[in-house]
Amino acid sequence: MTMKGGVASQDFSAAIATAVEPAATVWSKVTVALKRELGDAAFGSWIAPAMLREAATGDVVLVTPTGIARDWIRRSAWRRIGELWAANDATGRRIDLKSRLEFEASAGAYVEAAPKAAAAEPIEIVLPVSSDAPAVVAPSAKSPRTQGLQERFTFETFVPGPANEFAHAVARRIANWADGHFNPVLFHGPYGFGKTHLLNALAWEAMRNAPEKRVVYLTAERFLSTFVRALMDRQTAAFKEELRAADLLIIDDVHFIAGKQSTQEELFHTLTALVGEGGRVVFSADRPPSAMTEMDPHLRSHLSAGLVCGLEPADRNLRMGILERKIQTLAAAHGFDPTMRPDVLQFLADRFTDSVRELEGALNTLSARAGEGLSRMTLDEVQAILRPHLRSGEKRITIDDIQKATSDHYGMKQADLLSERRNRAVARPRQAAMWLAKQLTTRSLPDIGRRFGGRDHTTVLHAVRRIEALRAEDSALNHDLEVITRKLRG
Repeated sequence: MTMKGGVASQDFSAAIATAVEPAATVWSKVTVALKRELGDAAFGSWIAPAMLREAATGDVVLVTPTGIARDWIRRSAWRRIGELWAANDATGRRIDLKSRLEFEASAGAYVEAAPKAAAAEPIEIVLPVSSDAPAVVAPSAKSPRTQGLQERFTFETFVPGPANEFAHAVARRIANWADGHFNPVLFHGPYGFGKTHLLNALAWEAMRNAPEKRVVYLTAERFLSTFVRALMDRQTAAFKEELRAADLLIIDDVHFIAGKQSTQEELFHTLTALVGEGGRVVFSADRPPSAMTEMDPHLRSHLSAGLVCGLEPADRNLRMGILERKIQTLAAAHGFDPTMRPDVLQFLADRFTDSVRELEGALNTLSARAGEGLSRMTLDEVQAILRPHLRSGEKRITIDDIQKATSDHYGMKQADLLSERRNRAVARPRQAAMWLAKQLTTRSLPDIGRRFGGRDHTTVLHAVRRIEALRAEDSALNHDLEVITRKLRG
């Protein structure tokens, strides 16, 4: 690789600067990213209560207040924490995970007693996951073939629906090593839309279908940290050989590399080399290439050259399917009744619309609080538990906001919703607006009726029940309600 004057040294210098940072500073950077990605509810419930402890040797441990919190982090966020830690801590310090009881069980070298839990898995900066063990991979308890992949993220646990069915079909085709593929393929969508799950599933399936082929999976953060480490250790040749010998290269969150010039250059050369030799390349990003304005134009152009495949927000039916699958998983793991009251499921699916991660985080919060009683929880109990998370950063929505957004969506005047007109072109949007008012505000039925032209509360109740019944069979109405709700929540 030919590097432009001093560009690689800039990445190298940045790594050296990061190396002197204390563990607390690194953790602060990690938590900023985690809060953005997981959402306020999941972050506040599981990550925020954890504390970081540092040993004189430089090793650090993340301490959770309970074993349940430890298990949730290990299952749902530990890989991501390791990636972010590796990206921000160029010294390569280990980070362990323990509950408070584990932490206090024995004395150690940490500032406040830190035992070394046998069950905790250290996270290390390693070279990419591959079906062949590279010569310079750091020691690890995991096989190099599966390092970095999450066992729970498979096609069997992925819930397809209209919002992601095309992306799911494309990923399946790649994993089956089908001919006539596009190259490269870029899946894009905001955090929490299922991109990491899809890429993990693709990697597992591709290795199962063709064990003899070389599959390399890594995140962009790991690509960056490993590249910088290779520069520091003068092992760039081994790094290039490992990537360019792949039959399938998968890189998650490629937008992270934007703005890092020498790393972009290395990725560009890797991409062109693999495509030129018939290798398959799959990326994910939080936005399409056209929106990555800070990325090098040549690399951005190559990312656009194959198939750009967007994942849309999960619709209500898909969110219900994800909830049901998640409940089955939790029930199997903890041995309780795998059901929930229908009104509770509907509340969760209707309230957490922006991110699947937030939806799962809310369910995890309820599971941690209720345990075996999850199936018996009432809607009032669920709302009481989740209320602190619902309020965090939430935009206050008024009935006037709902009327304006609904009338705009249906191309009518707000006054029409308040009028006495009963033809379907007006009555259905009016009922939809009443349903939204019931879902998104704390106003009583009589108060909602008064604000819709002085109608009786029984009229509002009829509208709410009518919309609920129609939603089960009218996908167009569901879509309208989703769009209006997202607009209202900003």
